[in-house]
Amino acid sequence: MIPRETVFPANRHALYQEHGYSAAIRSGDLLFVSGQVGSRADGSPEPDFAAQVRLAFDNLGATLAAAGCGFDDLIDVTSFHTDPEQQFATVMQVKQEVFPKAPYPNWTAVGVNWLAGFDFEIKVIARIPQA
Repeated sequence: MIPRETVFPANRHALYQEHGYSAAIRSGDLLFVSGQVGSRADGSPEPDFAAQVRLAFDNLGATLAAAGCGFDDLIDVTSFHTDPEQQFATVMQVKQEVFPKAPYPNWTAVGVNWLAGFDFEIKVIARIPQA
């Protein structure tokens, strides 16, 4: 059995403790990142949608960095949207800022009706580079 190791960013938000989950699990050279949302340090949602999406990516970036990897190491991306049709343009704008050029990660977007008070969530699988 490959050992699993929990990964948390340095400035972890309150949601991990409140809901009892890890930011990410390292298994071998793979990192499985839990859904990241645009939460402030106290776990509350950022009310402005564009800022919430940016903050979700910031939280994702901090979790990736804590494991020694970054956005270029992503293998699989899944995002969850409470109103995909209305949110698409904003998400695409932020996505372009985070991934300005090819190669782009593969991506699956899913419309949902509930994200515990949030409107956007992103979860990923990354390959951790060899040191």
